[in-house]
Amino acid sequence: MATRKKNEPLGAEAQPFAELMQQMTHLPQISPATLAELQADYLKQAAALWNSALGQSDVPAVSDRRFSAPEWRANPAASFMTQLYLLNGRTLQQMAAAVEADDKTRARIKFAVQQFVDAASPSNFLATNPEAQKLALDSHGETLARGLQQLWGDVQRGHVSQTDESAFEVGKNVATTAGTVVFENELFQLIEYAPLTPQVHARPFLLVPPCINKFYILDLQPDNSLIRYAVAEGHRVFVVSWRNPDESVKHLTWDDYVEQGVVQAIRVVQAISGQDQINTLGFCVGGTLLACALAVLAARGEQPAASLTLLTTLLDFADNGILDIFVDEASVRLREATLGPDSPKGPQLLHGQELATTFSFLRPNDLVWNYVVGNYLKGEAPPAFDLLYWNGDSTNLPGPMYCWYLRHTYLQNELKVPGRLTVCGEKLDLSAIACPVYIYGSREDHIVPWQAAYRNTQIFKGPRRFVMGASGHIAGVINPPAKGKRSHWIAKSTALPADPEAWLQGATEHPGSWWTDWSAWLASHAGAKKPAPKAPGSRKYKAIEPAPGRYVKVKA
Repeated sequence: MATRKKNEPLGAEAQPFAELMQQMTHLPQISPATLAELQADYLKQAAALWNSALGQSDVPAVSDRRFSAPEWRANPAASFMTQLYLLNGRTLQQMAAAVEADDKTRARIKFAVQQFVDAASPSNFLATNPEAQKLALDSHGETLARGLQQLWGDVQRGHVSQTDESAFEVGKNVATTAGTVVFENELFQLIEYAPLTPQVHARPFLLVPPCINKFYILDLQPDNSLIRYAVAEGHRVFVVSWRNPDESVKHLTWDDYVEQGVVQAIRVVQAISGQDQINTLGFCVGGTLLACALAVLAARGEQPAASLTLLTTLLDFADNGILDIFVDEASVRLREATLGPDSPKGPQLLHGQELATTFSFLRPNDLVWNYVVGNYLKGEAPPAFDLLYWNGDSTNLPGPMYCWYLRHTYLQNELKVPGRLTVCGEKLDLSAIACPVYIYGSREDHIVPWQAAYRNTQIFKGPRRFVMGASGHIAGVINPPAKGKRSHWIAKSTALPADPEAWLQGATEHPGSWWTDWSAWLASHAGAKKPAPKAPGSRKYKAIEPAPGRYVKVKA
């Protein structure tokens, strides 16, 4: 590396980016004063990095785990390249944040810039990754050979492997809680789980999982299964297992999912149990469908829910987190024109892999590039992880159902407005659901921000309880008490102010899982204990096949 005196012009490594910043002065979206300030700050930091590379000052430490291996710091060129990359990335994001535009446009620019920055990381390329190079040399090329084999395997599978998919099989080591399918139609199978206690609560418990994923996120393995936990707590548990749609059902609508799906499941559980009222739970989109179904039944003069639990569920779509950047009038119209009932080819399926890829790129370093580097550059087989196996087991959606959901919730936010929407022939009013509601949000959830989940408290009129858990959209929910992980927040007061931050100021952090708080709440609405049923189903609804059933095993 050529020597250079302190404060001399930058080396060739930094010049292209400096020239790019100079060209940005012609863009009207960033004020000249702001851009000049960013440029000056960049040049100052780049000069400091150059001086450290020449040994004139200490090399700053890097906390980014992508560059945590000792090879990055031991190699002066790699160390300098890493520091410059991180500086460039920070500056590009500062420039994106400085664009003079509306909030949504700025958010989209920031997202696009972050995608570029993450993809351009020197860790993602063999030529600039000293850790992968050393592994290749030490193994005499075996890591590269394994990486190429794994790359070819992923090309055939159509996605980047996040886990050892051969290590899991639905019904064998995931989704293993004993139960029986007692009803099925073209949309779902209904599973009744075998009791684990001699007595069960009189009121049964129906869980509605999201239809954009498979239900066994609630039943991964015995030690982290919410379903098994509820059964062990003495509840008679039923779960909706959504069908993975194929061409034969691509025409189905949101109304179909509500009427033939959730409402039908409620009817069957009522009939099997002999109970007019049941406890209900909806997770994510399953919660949105469940709330719609209960509002439809309320409009018909029925109140079948003794309680309603909503886990990371959106009903008020005013703040959708990062997903909001994907939704506007033009994008929804495009979906309607290609997938909806009026498209030239008629209704089409939204394929599951498209959804899975979109969600992965919401956190690209964790869910994409981490595996590109590990699987292909280092030749490491991804470890066996049940949650990531489930995450890769994608599901399709009927185009008309998906388009209705996009337009009336994410785009137009009409679900929360009483009487605005007609579903299954009924004017919807979520506030007409007359039962206690337990609302849960995850603090680091990037799909359903906890503040958005909290806003559900302002929709219902009956008794409400809000609890916030640590971690994200899935890990925050699937947090069994026995593992003693994470924490949750509960407010001392039962008051639920309109401002989520006001609620948080009055909340107290408690160690461990929120499940125990929820379990006590659910038990208070579940009725007295009675002898557990000796057989699943009823005379009308006979056993069809053992859980987890056929529908959940169908691949997209």
